[in-house]
Amino acid sequence: MAYRSVLLKLSGEALGDGGKGLDRTSIDVISRQICEVQASGCRLAVVVGGGNIVRGGDLSDTVSVRATADQMGMLATMINGLALMDGLERAGCAARLMSAVAAHQISEPFIRRRAIRHQEKGRVVILAGGTGNPFFTTDTSAALRASELGCEVLLKATRVDGIYDSDPELNPKAKRFVRLTYREVIERRLEVMDLTAITMCMDNHLPIRVFDMLAEGNLERVVSGEEIGTFVGAE
Repeated sequence: MAYRSVLLKLSGEALGDGGKGLDRTSIDVISRQICEVQASGCRLAVVVGGGNIVRGGDLSDTVSVRATADQMGMLATMINGLALMDGLERAGCAARLMSAVAAHQISEPFIRRRAIRHQEKGRVVILAGGTGNPFFTTDTSAALRASELGCEVLLKATRVDGIYDSDPELNPKAKRFVRLTYREVIERRLEVMDLTAITMCMDNHLPIRVFDMLAEGNLERVVSGEEIGTFVGAE
């Protein structure tokens, strides 16, 4: 494998049927890919979003306090983390759920050294609860945890095969970028990750690879070093 330690950022929508709820088939497809990479000896951590259940930013008409809405989103990531852990165990892969939000009955607290120890023992570490703070996205959580765990790359799994200059699902003439710098992503306002996450990756020299997770086998191809999707790095 080209990478010895990676962090995979999964959207909550990837676990659902049409982006909503939880779908066993989708979870099993993702779990098989993760287990194949883990079996190769690569240390793998996964940050999962919660948009298939509830997204804090979408609750402005329902919940009057932004911090409360974001906390609801954090709880949604914990539900997805449990579902993914169950899928990984069905696929024969040891996994541990760690959360930035205290919930001792269902998850371990995120402690950096403990997470690394789980990885050393061959377990996939699933990181839920975001950063534990409102006003931060799970993309920022992914950049933070990848930096803390010493990961060599942040893999951003999406529904399309990279970063485009416009939405390829709406514009058939959209152009895909093969390689971008952090500053180009910021200056072009390409909405692949929020600015806080991009800036954190830039400050910590953490490269990003954006790729299509729906194509089975793509995760292993990326970790093997194949140039698929879009690479974001330094100048």
